[in-house]
Order: sequence, then C-alpha cells, then structure tokens
Amino acid sequence: MAGTTSNRFETLGEILEQLGDIDPARVRATPPPGRATEKDLIRLLDHSGRLYELVDGVLVEKVTGFPESALACDLIHILGTFVEEHDLGFLAGPDGAMRLMPGLVRLPDISFISWKQLPSKERPTDAIADLAPVLAIEVLSEGNTRKEIQRKLREYFLSGVQIVWLVDPKTRTVRVCTAPDELHTLTERDAIDGGEVLPGLNLPIRKVFAGLPAVRKTRRKK
Repeated sequence: MAGTTSNRFETLGEILEQLGDIDPARVRATPPPGRATEKDLIRLLDHSGRLYELVDGVLVEKVTGFPESALACDLIHILGTFVEEHDLGFLAGPDGAMRLMPGLVRLPDISFISWKQLPSKERPTDAIADLAPVLAIEVLSEGNTRKEIQRKLREYFLSGVQIVWLVDPKTRTVRVCTAPDELHTLTERDAIDGGEVLPGLNLPIRKVFAGLPAVRKTRRKK
C-alpha cells in the first residue's frame, strides 16, 4: 500500500503481485518501475493519449475499451443531471487524476466530489486533485483482476471515499461497496439508492445498462 510498502523490487513478479496480479503489458518500463513520479504521470496523461495511474512508484496503464467508455459516459450523463439539479457537487471522468495518498494517484472512471468537501464551490485547478471523491465508480473491464480491484477498494476507503460502485457490464450488475468487505450486488431488477452521498437518487439498474446489447439466450441442441 502507498506510504507503507517499499518501492524497491527485485523481480517483475514482485511488482505484478503487489499491483494485484495484473498483466505485465500494463506496467510502463520507463521510468523504471518504483521510480516514477507525479511529474512522469502528468507528462504521460498530457502527451501519450493513454491513461496511467501511479502506484508505489509504478506507472500502471488503466484498462478500458469502447463499451466501458460508452457506459461511463452514460452514467456521467445520468448522474451529472441529478447532481446539477440538486446542486450537490460535480463529477470528474476517467482522466481526472486524484491523489488519494502520498505517492498514490488513481483515476476512477467516475468521481463525485461533494460541495461539502469544497464549501467555496471552487473546483481544483491542479493537474492532480489533492482529494478523494465521496463516490468512486469503476466500470470493470476484462483486464481488471480480482486482486487489483480488492486493492483499489482498500485504498479508496482508507483515503476517505464513502461509497464505491463496481459496474460490471459482463454480468449487468452493480456492486455497491461501503467498505472493502461490505458490498451488496444489485441486478437489473433493483435500483441504486444514493444514500447520504446522493440523497434522493433512485437509479434503476436496467437504466445503467440500457445502452448495452441485450443478452441473447442460446437454444440447447437436442
């Protein structure tokens, strides 16, 4: 974990294990793993056209695809309208870098920052916002590993995030997490309650996945 784990590695295997058994293709070789800084991250975000997170001095590419990106945009539209109507705060997208802890920069697919965090109602202007969202949403991709997501959950809640939504296009479910080990899985028969973070929100899960192709049932061969 950031701030508690040494950034010195002896093997690539140690790096990958610490990052959640991710695909080695997602680890950037330059600067060398363990030595990357926020300046390196900002440079890549500005000029590479690819999204990276900074974890333990390692630049890790954020995996996503067109379906996940489109789904995130749908959610931003839905939630953005609700947040604006109720003057609750604002949203940031998947390129909105957030410093959760010293040396740890994550890019949630969607971040909700409440005006309660910023009473002046002035948005951060730095390339990396020095705060954690109250709601972090991750749209899961094929490249995400279970251990990677578990690590992210621990980091989110340690940094002050109150709720995390894990949106899974493959299963058409949303896991609502209020702690790393406390989650409730919602299906298309359910709706998300915004609770204290988004008071008054009641979002049907079927609306979240409305833009995805319907699952086709295959007939069994006789």
